[in-house]
Amino acid sequence: MGYIVVWGVTAIAAALLAGILANMKNRDYSSWAAWCFLLPPLLIALILTPKHEGPRTPRRRLGDDGDRDRDTF
Repeated sequence: MGYIVVWGVTAIAAALLAGILANMKNRDYSSWAAWCFLLPPLLIALILTPKHEGPRTPRRRLGDDGDRDRDTF
């Protein structure tokens, strides 16, 4: 039972750290936080990636695929 608690605390801490680090490195913080929650060792990969220079890429939403039928909503 103790292992589950340790893994849960580790996963939540890794997700929080990944969100903060990804935001500082100008990357998509929500996807990094989600992946680091599922696989906490990915936090090491985020630490090793360089900072993304230039403007932040715009976030895509579900209706941004160019389909005219969805533009009415």
